[in-house]
Amino acid sequence: MDIPRNWRLREQRYRLQGTRCTACGECHFPPRHVCPRCKGRALEPYRFAGRGTVYSYTVIYQAPEGFEQYVPYVVALVDLEEGVRVTAQLTDVDPEEVTIGMPVEMVLRKLGEEGERGLILYGYKFRPRIEGSAGGGP
Repeated sequence: MDIPRNWRLREQRYRLQGTRCTACGECHFPPRHVCPRCKGRALEPYRFAGRGTVYSYTVIYQAPEGFEQYVPYVVALVDLEEGVRVTAQLTDVDPEEVTIGMPVEMVLRKLGEEGERGLILYGYKFRPRIEGSAGGGP
């Protein structure tokens, strides 16, 4: 990933920021320019709380290039409290412990790096929700 693209996606990746339609209240992630529900164009930035539940998941045993060191790892569909479904890697949990309906929270983690002296990429992942935690990440 090039530096300008990484800079443009920083709110989405670091703060789980999407958009909310001011006309109908529908939330979107990733951010949109037009609301698919009402076709409105009046959208504002919306920061998701970062809490949700696992809708479905899969365990990756043969990873694409650059992710070999994480095998096995879990990729899940997470239903956020605000009604949006996102795809994310689960962290801080063994694949055998993941269940559908498991409460999770967003955390900021390293996604990868581009070479030894290249850009280090960070972004959102989800972990099992810790009781009493406010969640939501940074």
